[in-house]
Amino acid sequence: MPVPKEGPLLDDAAGRLIRPYTVSGGRTRPTTALDLLSLVMATGSAPREHLGPEHTMALGLCHGPTSVAEISAHLRLPAVVTKVLVSDLVDCGAVTARMPRGHDTPTDRSLLEAVLDGLRRRL
Repeated sequence: MPVPKEGPLLDDAAGRLIRPYTVSGGRTRPTTALDLLSLVMATGSAPREHLGPEHTMALGLCHGPTSVAEISAHLRLPAVVTKVLVSDLVDCGAVTARMPRGHDTPTDRSLLEAVLDGLRRRL
């Protein structure tokens, strides 16, 4: 579910109409341990409580495994705010979150150097 470019959340001329800290209720710490690579997936269970529109949009993005970073980018919200929203969804049973497979293995330095080299060539 893409985020609308106009409407209650965003306006082309004014930008974001609702401040990120308002979206998270002023909270800056999620109740669930999450990082940007955590994979989030909808459980199919309806949330047991009323959630805000950002929660609903985040949930709509999670039909398949979706990273917290992807959700954050689609919602155009800072990562910390997205983590709070996702942890709310975990707490109410609407989604599950887990680290991707192989996340605990360190990345090969040569792979990182090749990616950096490729990025420099594109500039």
